[in-house]
Amino acid sequence: MFTPVQKFADVVTYNIFKIPQGSKLASAVNFFIFDTIKIFILLFLIVFVITFIRSFFSPEKTRDILSHKKQNVYIAHILAALLGIVTPFCSCSAVPLFIGFVEAGIPLGVTFSYLIAAPMVNEVALGLLYANFGLKIALIYVLSGEIIAIASGIVIGKLNLEKYVEDYVFKIKVGNVQIAEDKKTLNQRLNETFDFTVQLIRKVWVFVIVGIGIGAFLHGYIPTGALAKIAGKNNPFAVIFATALGIPLYSNAAGIIPLVSEFRRLGVSMGTSLSFMMSVTALSLPEMILLRRVLKPQLLGIFVAIVGCGIIATGYLFNLILG
Repeated sequence: MFTPVQKFADVVTYNIFKIPQGSKLASAVNFFIFDTIKIFILLFLIVFVITFIRSFFSPEKTRDILSHKKQNVYIAHILAALLGIVTPFCSCSAVPLFIGFVEAGIPLGVTFSYLIAAPMVNEVALGLLYANFGLKIALIYVLSGEIIAIASGIVIGKLNLEKYVEDYVFKIKVGNVQIAEDKKTLNQRLNETFDFTVQLIRKVWVFVIVGIGIGAFLHGYIPTGALAKIAGKNNPFAVIFATALGIPLYSNAAGIIPLVSEFRRLGVSMGTSLSFMMSVTALSLPEMILLRRVLKPQLLGIFVAIVGCGIIATGYLFNLILG
């Protein structure tokens, strides 16, 4: 599929820029041109398809599905984690979604299953992981994210931590926002999907370019296997360090994937690479700052500790399975 893109990158690198083949600069420039075009093609296709599917699952509809009182609480956790994959979510929507879920009477643990799954199992990361590493890695990524979300939600629910939610949250009455989602025609959904896809790419393109730029430098100037000793599967602390390193960073998943690909080439094990990516997307500092508006420090700390431990456990599991 990307053979023409590789030929284009070769022509630009060697014939137009006239960079000698085999040099470090040529390797970095060729990688940057090829990956930039490839990532943006994949990004557009993946986001368009998933956004179209998500047009049938608004946040209000998700809240209504989860607020059914009669369903088993464990089924509610599973349902919440699954809906987290397909419903629209960004860091800025975490607070209003949390308030809306609490106002609808959804249990705190179930709410957290959704809030953890939504950023952790990122649709863009899923599509790009599939395109770059294959179906096996993509499925393990989804399963691990869902298991972490479900288990974390159940633990938080069992601990009865409602007292650590800011008091004003329980006093807010959001009301039921009725949106005529079901009445949209196919053309309306397609047009809205196209507009959203273009807007999203406009928002994330800087992250993508920066991620590919760092990846291109590593590709050209850092030899294969350079990180194998300090971040390979034989270092028992690599997963913990990678998870801690990813928390204060802020990047879109689309910008992290090129780095994950290069980490693998440099000798970083798959579980360690994915732990870094998951901590960036699920425990980013900006999202923690936003959640602090609705959660007291104790609950925010418990949330970070549980999800962080889940990501670390998943990293070790990946390294054990994939070697």
